[in-house]
Amino acid sequence: KPHVSTLSLHSLFELRTCLQTGTVLLDLDGYSLIEEGMITPDLRDKITFVLLRKHRHQTKKPIHRSLVDIGKSGSSNGSEFPPVLQLTKIPRDAEASNVLVGEVDFLTKPFVAFVRLAQATTLGVYAAFVSLPRFLFVLLGPQGKAKSYNEIGRAIATLMVDDVSSFQYVARDREDLIAGIDEFLDEVIVLPPGEWDPKIRIEPPKKVPSADKRLNVFCNYVLLKSGKPALRPNVSSFCGGLYLDIKRKLPWFLSDFYEGFHIQSISAVLFIYLGCITNAITFGGLLGDATDNYQGVMESFLGTALAGSVFCMFGGQPLIILSSTGPILIFEKLLYEFSKKNGIDYMELRLWIGIHSCLQCFLLVATDASYIIKYMTRFTEEGFSSLISFIFISDAIKKMVGSFKYYPINTDFKPDDVTTYKCECVAPDPTVDWSQLSKKDCLRYGGSLVGKSCKYVPDLALMSFILFFGTYSMTVTLKKFKFSRYFPTKLRKLISDFSIFMSIMTFVGLDMLMGLKTPKLIVPTEFKPTRPDRGWIVLPFDKNPWWVYVGSAVPALLVTILIFMDQQISAVIVNRKENKLKKGCGYHLDLLWVGVLMAVCSFVGLPWYVAATVISIAHIDSLKMESESSAPGEQPQFLGVREQRLTGLLVFILTGVSIFLAPILKYIPMPVLYGVFLYMGVASLSGIQFWDRIKLYMMPSKHQPDFAYLRHVPLRRVHLFTLVQVTCLAVLWILKSTFLAIIFPVMVKPALPSAALSPRDLIQQETFDQEMSRTGVSPDLSYEENCTESCSLIFRFII
Repeated sequence: KPHVSTLSLHSLFELRTCLQTGTVLLDLDGYSLIEEGMITPDLRDKITFVLLRKHRHQTKKPIHRSLVDIGKSGSSNGSEFPPVLQLTKIPRDAEASNVLVGEVDFLTKPFVAFVRLAQATTLGVYAAFVSLPRFLFVLLGPQGKAKSYNEIGRAIATLMVDDVSSFQYVARDREDLIAGIDEFLDEVIVLPPGEWDPKIRIEPPKKVPSADKRLNVFCNYVLLKSGKPALRPNVSSFCGGLYLDIKRKLPWFLSDFYEGFHIQSISAVLFIYLGCITNAITFGGLLGDATDNYQGVMESFLGTALAGSVFCMFGGQPLIILSSTGPILIFEKLLYEFSKKNGIDYMELRLWIGIHSCLQCFLLVATDASYIIKYMTRFTEEGFSSLISFIFISDAIKKMVGSFKYYPINTDFKPDDVTTYKCECVAPDPTVDWSQLSKKDCLRYGGSLVGKSCKYVPDLALMSFILFFGTYSMTVTLKKFKFSRYFPTKLRKLISDFSIFMSIMTFVGLDMLMGLKTPKLIVPTEFKPTRPDRGWIVLPFDKNPWWVYVGSAVPALLVTILIFMDQQISAVIVNRKENKLKKGCGYHLDLLWVGVLMAVCSFVGLPWYVAATVISIAHIDSLKMESESSAPGEQPQFLGVREQRLTGLLVFILTGVSIFLAPILKYIPMPVLYGVFLYMGVASLSGIQFWDRIKLYMMPSKHQPDFAYLRHVPLRRVHLFTLVQVTCLAVLWILKSTFLAIIFPVMVKPALPSAALSPRDLIQQETFDQEMSRTGVSPDLSYEENCTESCSLIFRFII
């Protein structure tokens, strides 16, 4: 079983002594490891005989194997090494180190030799190695000390595979080797024998701390803003930020397409597609109610497809998914009511607002206004993303609860009284017999229903809940399946990647098997505007007075602020350093295309679109990459995100052709999609430190996780800091529930830190957060030594 090597301190000191007294051969060119003068001639032949004998390795392949390993072929050369030691598990440039220890009856004192070859080469019996041997350590001694020899061998083997130490390569003589062991001993931590059981194997950690601290490369830690590089190289330059964005993204343009050809992209497309069409249907229906069907589900589908496709093709950050948002919906509703009350044509007024907002976005891009997001801190990012996540979760639960109101559970139904249940339609005129009419026709013609079974409906609410919660729970379970111990790694990874698709197909099949009429996904089937009296093109003149064309710049300013804040905050969350994006950001280029798409959508009467935080986070999560070349027991390492444009482009193309897929999509129950929405909201909360700190309120101190900031910041300060964030989040939630939701993105600006929080604690906490997310190790940072006046930026929790 894979485990962390535990060494005895005595074996390390014995190893040090062995290297001091033994033979050390560095950069050996010859192929004979026993040269003249090393030992007496009478022992030379005996030692040579022992070294050339067949060795017994602890990794000898067992006879019995699990079902998973059946069919796997071992080494073709008869090696005793297990099949896990394949080239796919070991880096190509790896070099082997062979450690040979044993006891013999012809020695009176130990024979020790450390050999470093000039270059890795094949050495006779050592040719079984997957990698060529470069180092050789031999320890032979008199009988009776086999355990001690074995511990010394384990000690040198541990030093040779240490990721940080490279003394074995750079050593010039014996003293350098001993100095390398001394440096290793400086980092050794001794566990008292009475505090733990040495027989227990310690499992490898899920995340290995960074080696930066041991290498002493970073002496002074700098406060870095995650995902927010310098966006404004020259204050006086015109469109300087846009030029840099294009220059940064253009070399990656072709790779953004061919890097998307991966099986993981298929699962990401299916997942995000279902989320997008559900969102389009929801917002399309709400827009239709708010604007008297001037914009409806059809316009929402076409707008999503058009805006999303163009943005993914030419945008600066193609991982961002565009969608309609709540503040946009509120603005559309207020704008329609204003137009209707004042006799102004709504579509023409909306067109001029879109044109003015587009021009204002151009102005922001030209003046590098996106530069201000460098002052955005974790407080802003966490508050915004948490609020959007909670909105997704609450909306999914509200829609599910609505099913219980529309399809109530029949608690009064008694199976024994089924013979007495009946329902008849009674006409207003008693002389007319309406008993043959259906329930819908009876109520439409003014009749009344009489009987105990008139209020009966199938238990669709219970079935809907099973579909809703089953989809969510199965998705969560399968998503974690890659950490399971069952089945090969590739199969576990495949199941995890397609967890959403497998869950949806499972419960769609269950719904079809039961045959109940649960609410289904309804997609428009005809390509025409929702409102019959409007066309696809909105003309800019002839319906409103001239002052409307100029005055529309005022509401357009509010829309521009709304779009700017919503887009850039979402972009900061996507581009944060934790995601390890390598192709750079494109804040200015993103805002440019959002402005262009606003004008285009206004001309064709489609909704306006901006970055959708939760769906974008879900998109990133579905494209995360992990290392595949890992040694047995080593935890997969997060490598980054598969940055490409193909998945987003396919998602929005599928959204556009969904009207042709209606015969297939009509089988998907809406509760299943509500479960997908719930998963999106919950999954986007993972990794948010704000959510982790909320859970600390309900944990006793002894059960709290070992977070780095809890070691350096008092718990009461952490709780107070979290309380400030919760209060701000509650205020934003209340505003979101009123007509003031239109200014929601603007309201994240004026929040300031409480005076009760001291500068020292806040600086330390946020610095530890950023350094931990970057390196995985707790920095050795003190406020007095490393914080200057520039740290005042930390206090700006929100822009």
